[in-house]
Parts: sequence; C-alpha cells; structure tokens
Amino acid sequence: MNPKTGILLINLGTPDAPTPEAVNRYLAEFLGDPWVVDYPRWLWKPILNNIILRTRPARSARLYASIWGEAGSPLLTITQSIADKLNKRNSDLLTVVGMRYGNPPVREALETLKQEGIRDLIVVPLFPQYSSSTTVSTIEHVRRELEKGFHFQKVTILEEYHDHRAYIQALATSIQQSWQQIGKPDKLLFSFHSIPKRYVTRKGEPYQDHCYVTAALTAQQLGLAPHEYLITFQSKFGPEPWLSPSTSDVLIELGKAKTSSLHVVCPGFAADCLETLEEIAIEGKHEFQSAGGGQFDYIPALNDSVLHVQALGEIIRAASKQ
Repeated sequence: MNPKTGILLINLGTPDAPTPEAVNRYLAEFLGDPWVVDYPRWLWKPILNNIILRTRPARSARLYASIWGEAGSPLLTITQSIADKLNKRNSDLLTVVGMRYGNPPVREALETLKQEGIRDLIVVPLFPQYSSSTTVSTIEHVRRELEKGFHFQKVTILEEYHDHRAYIQALATSIQQSWQQIGKPDKLLFSFHSIPKRYVTRKGEPYQDHCYVTAALTAQQLGLAPHEYLITFQSKFGPEPWLSPSTSDVLIELGKAKTSSLHVVCPGFAADCLETLEEIAIEGKHEFQSAGGGQFDYIPALNDSVLHVQALGEIIRAASKQ
C-alpha cells in the first residue's frame, strides 16, 4: 500500500557547484528574495546586481570549495540522507526534499508527491527557530507553488520546533556524546544565525526569544550553570545593526581571555553547511586561537544522525495530529 501522507522536507538551499557562476545564480535568487532583504527594490536591486553579484561570487566560491564533498554540497547531501532515513523508518510516510533556493526545487518535490498519489501533505522547513527570512519565506513559496495545480486533501505546515522535547533531547545528547569523546570544555557557545535587529524590535519576530529558549533548555538538559555557556549570533550581512553579541567578537574575546577549551554548537542549522563548516569550524577556530585561545572544537549539526532522524520523526508525527 502506498503512503497516504507526504513529507516535504525543505532546507534553505545551496549552489549547484563551488564555482563563481553557480554561486552567482544562487545568490541572485537568495538575496533577491524580499523576505531575506526587505529594502525597497529600487534601492536594493542596483546594489545587488552592480556590486554584490560582481564581487561576492568569486570569494564565496572559494569558501564553498573548502567544504565541498565528493558527493557535492554538504547541505544537500545531508538533507537528502535525512529524507532517506526518514523513509526507511516510516513506511507509511513518503519524505521528499525541496530547497527554498536552487535545486532540487520545491515544485519538483511536489510533483513527486502528486505522482505518488499522496493525499495529505506535511511541510517541514528545517528551521527550528521562526524567522520571516527563512520560515515565512519558505511557507509563502510553498503556498505559491501549491496554487499551481497541486491539490492535497490536507496541508499541515510545521512553522517551528525550537522547544520541542525531541529536538532539545537530540541536541543535548549529541553534545554529551561529543563530550564523551573529547571531554567537557570550559565554555560551550551556542551560535545562531543573526538577523537584523529591527525584525525583532519593529516587526515583533520571536526569533531571538526562540534562540534563547533553545539554548537554555539544552543547557538545562546538560546540567550547565549560566556561567558555563554563552549565546551569540553569526553571519551578519550589511551595515545595519543585527542581533548581538557577534559570534566572531566573542570568539576573539574568549581567546584574549586565554580560555583553555571551547566548544561551539549551532542549533539553528539542521545540516552542516558553509556557515558552520567554514565560518565556525575553520574561520571561527582561527579567530579564537589567534587571539590566544586553547582547544577549539565545533560540535557538528544533528545532520542525518539517528538522534536527528528519530527526533524529526516524532516532531512530524505530532504535526500530523494537528
């Protein structure tokens, strides 16, 4: 019997190759999304087309090349592996992958579910903490695609899962497993992707609160005292104020303070990607140790681990009952 429920597993996206041309195409789509950069189009498009897309792709391509695997983009291959493992564990569900930007597109994933005769659809954006630049953009994109001839009896959208018990337990267990191998550090740093501060102060987005809750619940599971962990924000883009403190600034401060051992975990990333493998594991380590810090370890994202697949299965089951 074919599954009656389909899972559309969505991640942010990735260039098709670590080349300037592929990165250019990806950045044009990503940074051209008004949910990602909400400046007036008359102001933003000339900046994007005449400055950013002429200068950034070559540098970004080199960074992507430093983390690219034999099978391709880590973000894509890991996300696909998550879907494959969900399918093996849940024979009554059919999980397919779509990317918000780039390939495989959401429309292609919906076509697959339609051809398989799926009746009920559960949309699962792999963004635990809710933000307009990721969650809302993805949901609106899916809705637009659904209006182009896709009809399901029931559509359920998982908007966030920042405090879900299964997610928190998976994070805490993953960190504990790392500590069993390399020892508990002096400090644990939770690094989340930053967003413009006005998204919180003016638009009232809950993203910052979601990040704090995720970190606090995980630290509680680990039995950490407040002085044993820090919460920071990475990947700032553009001149306006973003959420702080900056991960980069804190890494340098901790290095200057001669912190003997530091572990960094990025709970907002379901799968390792450029922002974790290069920005944190490579560049972040360099910043910390160049400033005088000691041992630095990046704790991988949950990725396609048994912990993550089990947690997502439980989260999806709960969403299906809504």
